[in-house]
Amino acid sequence: MLATGDYPTNQIRKSDPTQAETTTPRVLTIISSVLEKLVARNDKLVEVLSEQLDGLNCHGSSGRLGKSLHAFHGVRAPNISIPKYLERIYKYTNCSPSCFVVGYVYIDRLAHKHPDSLVISLNVHRLLVTSVMVASKMLDDVHYNNAVYARVGGVTNAELNRLELELLFLLDFGVTVSSRVFENYCLHLEKEMLTDGAEQQIERGRSPVAMDDVTEISVEDTQSCSPPQAVD
Repeated sequence: MLATGDYPTNQIRKSDPTQAETTTPRVLTIISSVLEKLVARNDKLVEVLSEQLDGLNCHGSSGRLGKSLHAFHGVRAPNISIPKYLERIYKYTNCSPSCFVVGYVYIDRLAHKHPDSLVISLNVHRLLVTSVMVASKMLDDVHYNNAVYARVGGVTNAELNRLELELLFLLDFGVTVSSRVFENYCLHLEKEMLTDGAEQQIERGRSPVAMDDVTEISVEDTQSCSPPQAVD
């Protein structure tokens, strides 16, 4: 488990933030950009593979793609974008920004452990809400339960419970992230943004949450934020 002292909070590199960045951590923007490129590339790969299999009179691309992430697949891609989905999770769960980096680490570990199973538009949302939730349990002293994450993520509580177990078994319960690995991923994500011509640096510190400040999310709260439809 990651301890508070594991993070170099005294080495946080800050630049002049824009107004948007004062409310939304830069790490959400960076991870969103990286995942959007990954999903777009993988969706195109699946499309090309499907066309090739159709030409061979095969049915679908499932025969060539692994089924390790099949539990996270929806019938169709949700309408909400990856950036908006991450912002929604951050806004209503109040988890620390570091949870999104650790959640990204989990997804990257899945991609390496199961290279034949791609992160695509049909599964990325479920992977994100599950990974960030598990990361918050590992990292944050105070965190919401599965029911709240399910409501925020647009899935049922029963499904999120099942996805959590699926994720843990796929990772062989390897959910520990050292401070060195955490820093390496932060640097990797920052370099990804540099390739796009945008220099952005990830917040390294945790944002402690007081229990008195945590309020339950009601139906009215989520509706006022134009919640996504349930992830089919």
